[in-house]
Amino acid sequence: MNNKSILWSVVSLLVLASLALSACGTPATPTAAPATAMPATQAPAATQAPAATATTAAASNDFVARAMAGEFKGTTVTATGPFTDADAQKFNATMADFEQKTGITIQYNGDKNFEASIKAEIEGGNPPDIIDFPQPGLLASFVKEGKIVDLSKNLNVDAIKANYNPYWIDQSMMPDQNGNMIMAGIWERVNGKGFVYYPKKAWDAAGYQVPTTFDDLQKLMDQMVADGTPPWCIGIESGAATGWVATDWIENIMLRTTTPENYDAWVQGKLKFSSPEVTNAAQIMAKIWTNPKYVYGGNAYIVKTSFGDSTLPMFDASGPKCFMNMNGNFISSFFPAGLKSGVDYGAFYFPPIDPQYGSPMEVAGDIWGATNNRPEVMAVMQYFTMGEHLKVWMEQGGAIAPQKDADISWYGDPIDKVVGAAVLNAGTLRFDGSDSMPSAVGAGTFWKEMTSFVSGSEDLTTALKNIDASWPSQ
Repeated sequence: MNNKSILWSVVSLLVLASLALSACGTPATPTAAPATAMPATQAPAATQAPAATATTAAASNDFVARAMAGEFKGTTVTATGPFTDADAQKFNATMADFEQKTGITIQYNGDKNFEASIKAEIEGGNPPDIIDFPQPGLLASFVKEGKIVDLSKNLNVDAIKANYNPYWIDQSMMPDQNGNMIMAGIWERVNGKGFVYYPKKAWDAAGYQVPTTFDDLQKLMDQMVADGTPPWCIGIESGAATGWVATDWIENIMLRTTTPENYDAWVQGKLKFSSPEVTNAAQIMAKIWTNPKYVYGGNAYIVKTSFGDSTLPMFDASGPKCFMNMNGNFISSFFPAGLKSGVDYGAFYFPPIDPQYGSPMEVAGDIWGATNNRPEVMAVMQYFTMGEHLKVWMEQGGAIAPQKDADISWYGDPIDKVVGAAVLNAGTLRFDGSDSMPSAVGAGTFWKEMTSFVSGSEDLTTALKNIDASWPSQ
């Protein structure tokens, strides 16, 4: 028996003994208690039952405590998501302590074609217990079909709200098949997007300075071209999710060139892709992406190169083939092994474009939904709400904690520490637009049409109109 169990046993005996004494009409003070007090086992049933019921209710939704006590030992929770390779290893490593202490096996199988495969699994009636959705819009589509558990009926919602910024709670609430808002998921880790990574040693040797305005960035790009090296390393290949890098660029530019309200309207389908605001953002991106002097390898390289591999030319043994890659903080997981943050590579915030919109922060993240409410499944979901569960990943790098109880000192990567602080302190916080749109658009035509544009198979105007045409009817 562990210390916690011993403590509860002692407390329970004292409570029952007190109830027994009260039932016999004995005074509560020890000096007046008779030598032959009624045994605790003789306490009236009517008095004893409420105490037992309260204890059971209090423990029922503390699934982590029950798991740590060994209640679910020997069970298995199946899981899937887009984590593969290095990210899958980090996820498994960060959950190893929980598995060891609880005896619960978390059987995770990552899939590079997650968006397509999860649809088949859910529609086939054989989904895993928990699913990591990088796109809330995709999760929302399954919530509407009644395929996802309402966590508010199982977990302690007040405790969850106390440990998160309200923005994250809002983003987890989605309408079910009856139009009722449910808590559809738990935010496990998040990403700060719109950071530009660069090879620090070569950057410093060239005398380049971190730009603080978009004009400064433009001058820096032209200086790099004059020095003989393309400024940008860009790749958008990502299996079924090919094209998402382009959407991130447009989203970051949107936040820097128009109001947060316009951004929200765009995500909700109320502001068209063909509108002046969105077209302007796409054109700013296009001026960089379609200029072969600005991008290593040109358009053909962008389309065929995976987003992770696109970073490698920055660290070429013979010297950088390009100097900048804009991405989320997770991108460091794809850098060559042995590179040290703050020494071998640095990062800076993609600078403001229109000063009136300040320095907004685009975020993304992993929201986990559950397809059943078995207690061991709820234990894993509750564990995701605790900053402690992410500690190993934070130490290894590549994960930003949305949980308030996560200690900023846990970040092993100094750049992650900067990103984590920026996410917590950002004035304007907005979620990745494509990840929040209906999946048919955000995880569909937005990716595909941007890929078609970058490949040169269609012009920008056509691509934007095609996305508008694909928006689901309201």
